[in-house]
Amino acid sequence: MSQAKPWRSLRRLPTPYRYSMSRSLIANGLCKTTRELRSRVLNLGDAASKTRACKHFLSVLFRERTPAAVLHWRISKSSSAGRTAAGGRSRNQELWNLASASTILLARLICWLWISIGLVTTIVAADEPAPALDGRDGRELLLRKFRPRSMLRLPDHTPSEARYVAVDVHTHPRYRLRHDPKGLDALVRMMDRNRIAVCVSMDGGLGDDFAEHAKYLWSKYRERFVIFVNIDWRGDGQSDDPATWDCHRPDFGRRMARALADAKRQGASGLKVFKRLGLTYKNPDGSLIAVDDVRWDPIWQACGELGLPVLIHTADPAAFFEPVDEQNERWEELSRHPDWSFHGPQFPSREALLAARNRVIARHPKTTFIGAHLANHPEDLKAVGRWLDRYPNLMVEPASRIGELGRQPYTARAFLLKYSDRIMLGTDGPWPEARVRLYWRFFETRDEHFPYSEKPFPPQGFWRIHGLGLPDKTLRALYQGNAVRVIPGVASRLETFQKKLAADNEAPAP
Repeated sequence: MSQAKPWRSLRRLPTPYRYSMSRSLIANGLCKTTRELRSRVLNLGDAASKTRACKHFLSVLFRERTPAAVLHWRISKSSSAGRTAAGGRSRNQELWNLASASTILLARLICWLWISIGLVTTIVAADEPAPALDGRDGRELLLRKFRPRSMLRLPDHTPSEARYVAVDVHTHPRYRLRHDPKGLDALVRMMDRNRIAVCVSMDGGLGDDFAEHAKYLWSKYRERFVIFVNIDWRGDGQSDDPATWDCHRPDFGRRMARALADAKRQGASGLKVFKRLGLTYKNPDGSLIAVDDVRWDPIWQACGELGLPVLIHTADPAAFFEPVDEQNERWEELSRHPDWSFHGPQFPSREALLAARNRVIARHPKTTFIGAHLANHPEDLKAVGRWLDRYPNLMVEPASRIGELGRQPYTARAFLLKYSDRIMLGTDGPWPEARVRLYWRFFETRDEHFPYSEKPFPPQGFWRIHGLGLPDKTLRALYQGNAVRVIPGVASRLETFQKKLAADNEAPAP
């Protein structure tokens, strides 16, 4: 529909009605024109561009078919047609034409004045710097700019290395290093400095992906890494059409069991399951795939038969399932990563996800499961303790969760002492060395009120943490003993590293 169509009915009205309607259309046209020009000017960049735009818009306002210009043209045309049909002009008609012309002239002047003032105001307002919400001189403070500096003066006993040789059971060298050889060399040097004997990669994939990742890690550093494989649920299916995904074919579970056996022969040490199972992957009908779907039982059973532990990440921090509002303790983090929020009817509840995972653990008592991130429930260690009591085949690790443990140091210390044979060290790295050493500080010292990350405050929540000062027996089990017992391939690598470390220490200084 053309913009001028509403004006066509104007010339068919009697003259008084035509005049009355013209005033309404003028007002509507001015409002619309002003809104359009204002939005266009605001989208421009610097002040000079805004000024040029205003001059251009004002110069062509009535030469172009803006609503006001169309009105003038339609009324003039209508008046001319009326004179021709009447065969002459009466005195009253001349007076009406004069009044119409005056009305149009007045409308033009008002329009020019209105739009000029509006656009100038817009330019001035747009180019005035917004007040800096920095909390200074009585101004408001943006939450993302909150950087409190503690007035406490406390001792810092950050260790430069782990007290005992360590095994990191949760790392992501493929996703964080992108198979960069120099990055891998730097990682191994950092491991040496911190006495980390072995890192467990969670990024093995299966088939060709596993071969590629193994080549990256094992060509130079086979004695420093073990690898967990991953299930490819989608296969060669289309990402936006779950009906085409490999996991929905009837023999998927049996085929994956055979693939796991093949990976074990190639040197794989376990299986990592990512949180997308339960939160992202879908059935053909659009519903989310359940963690405890019986179709995956052959996979869990095969892992038990092959001696491959399953490190499973289910759900996410409790705050990620809460409304992102003024009461969410991790609002600032979720405001930077809105896709990390799983609140809403389109997602299962966190409780339902954790219960589904626990049902899998219960159904497969001969398979060892490692609950990633303290079974993703560090906010309630009492509940995690109940799970450990109920499921003897469950282990846990604290990757990226010392921030949660360290704000409840008494409860966390009691938990680690009680379940010292069920917890293994994990960091979720590779991380900068400063963050790795925060793990040593947290587990080994009694330091108070220190950051849980090297990132600017606060990367996750508005708090700091306190060290646990764990005894040597607990540290040994946490750093190495439990991993040796649970994960294939760790024991021999740890022994090799310790022998090399002893030889280096015995070697005379140059």
